[in-house]
Amino acid sequence: MLQELSVSNFAIVDRLQVDWSPGLNVITGETGAGKSILVDAVGALLGDRLGPEVVRSGAGRALVEGVFTVAAEQRSDLQRVLDEYGLEPEDGALIISREIAGSGGRGGARINGRSVPLSVLQELGELLVDVHGQSQHMALLRPREQLDYLDRYAGALAARAQVAELVRELRASREAVRQLQAEERETLRRQDMLRYELAEIERASVSPEEEDDLLARRSRLQHVERLREAATLAHAALQGQESELGEQPGAIDLLGQAAQACLDGARFDPALGADGENLNAALALAEEAARGLGDYLAAIDADPEALERTTERLFLIGDLKRKYGESVADVLAYAADARRRLDEIEHRSERQAELQATEQRVLGKLGTAAGKLSAARARAAKALAKAAERELADLRLGGAHFSVGLLQSPAPDGVPVDGRCLAFDGSGVDRVEFLIAANPGEEPRPMARVASGGELARIALALKTILARAETRPTLIFDEIDVGIGGRTAPVVGEKLWRIAAAGRQVLCVTHMPQVAAFGDAHYVVAKAAAADRTATRVSALDPAARVDELAGMLAGTTSQAARESARELLDRAASVKAAP
Repeated sequence: MLQELSVSNFAIVDRLQVDWSPGLNVITGETGAGKSILVDAVGALLGDRLGPEVVRSGAGRALVEGVFTVAAEQRSDLQRVLDEYGLEPEDGALIISREIAGSGGRGGARINGRSVPLSVLQELGELLVDVHGQSQHMALLRPREQLDYLDRYAGALAARAQVAELVRELRASREAVRQLQAEERETLRRQDMLRYELAEIERASVSPEEEDDLLARRSRLQHVERLREAATLAHAALQGQESELGEQPGAIDLLGQAAQACLDGARFDPALGADGENLNAALALAEEAARGLGDYLAAIDADPEALERTTERLFLIGDLKRKYGESVADVLAYAADARRRLDEIEHRSERQAELQATEQRVLGKLGTAAGKLSAARARAAKALAKAAERELADLRLGGAHFSVGLLQSPAPDGVPVDGRCLAFDGSGVDRVEFLIAANPGEEPRPMARVASGGELARIALALKTILARAETRPTLIFDEIDVGIGGRTAPVVGEKLWRIAAAGRQVLCVTHMPQVAAFGDAHYVVAKAAAADRTATRVSALDPAARVDELAGMLAGTTSQAARESARELLDRAASVKAAP
């Protein structure tokens, strides 16, 4: 609730502080004294856009500060907003301040000493205070608020939360399907590319060791003449050869002669035997090498076709490496990864089928839940309309016709409800609008288009009386709600305001009717006073005796004994209504 309001240099107020009470607070005073300035000051705390004209003449800036306390049961939505902006109550209170600069200056807003944008005040203000009368904070004019009130009246908030959860599931499934479908063309292109690449690698049938073997074979085929010449020379050196000088012995003959010489000498000196054995071993190796060289020379031959095939194979491997990796091992690893990605793509259809099945399942559940919620709203709408017309009759609007419009729109991608496909959002398939025909024969119109401020205020009072227990804002302000009503209706207005407060809300009411003021749990009077050639507004909380005088003045314009007796009679009647079970 609004616990304290401090105002400095705002309109004709130089400085004042009001400590508000729980329950019904009534505010009275002469016309022009500044009663509605208090409402405007609260509006400043709620984020109203105000210009320098509200700054008191001669002052550089105006300051409005309010201290709000919120009961635990009313704190959940408020806490969500506070958490979003990193704000924290101090000892369970929010201190909101608003500074409005004069011409050329710059104002600002703070919550518990922290600067915040005006939008934060507006968001918090919608959760803290509901202003009725001459203010844009008329929550009941907003279709979204009307939907909230109807659901609270119907006891359908849990059902709406279930619908909201199903809507989130449905949108998530649809988004996943949409992404799969949006990627379908690119996926098909990627699938074709992977298949082509994998087929190319598999056709090549390469192995990690093949490249080294091919390189060696190509080198041999490219240098066959040089290899034959080297082998021939080596073979001749071992075997010997004919020359112009005659037959030249080779290394084998010379090794054989050397070995025999050592063995002959070993008969006289055994030390030469070891050398002879070594030479025999060398001779055996030389003979083996000569045989190998002979076989090599017999096998080696120029083979242009084999060279061409080897070169082509190496080119193929090189082409694969340029496309798929630095080595044959990398190419084979790329092929393995391509197989894995192809498998994932080929299972996309299964994934899409799963998502579409989930979408249909959730869509069916959402249609059922939304249909039940809509039916509950329809029943509650009829009951609310009847209750509202009874309340309006009490408030001398007996000819008024009130109804609750439930509108639904077809949509091809909507949810199925009773054989129709309807547009939806997180609140269901219904758009709610409160309609009023103030006089018989008139066409019901949206409440926002009702021209008379007095009628609108009384309609709001009737609805607030019905919906008092559904109201979530801790503080309600009614600015001159008794405009246009007579003395017979005024006590009804006062009683209804008090009953709203008795339902657990703080109510502030600016009134000209003593019959309304008599129901107040606390009474404040606003008056203008002149000092030092300046006019200032003062607000005083009245004690019981002063309250009798104020009501007497409102009744008769005098504080005569008869007027005081009439005032006491009003207070006694109000007290008896309050005391009744």
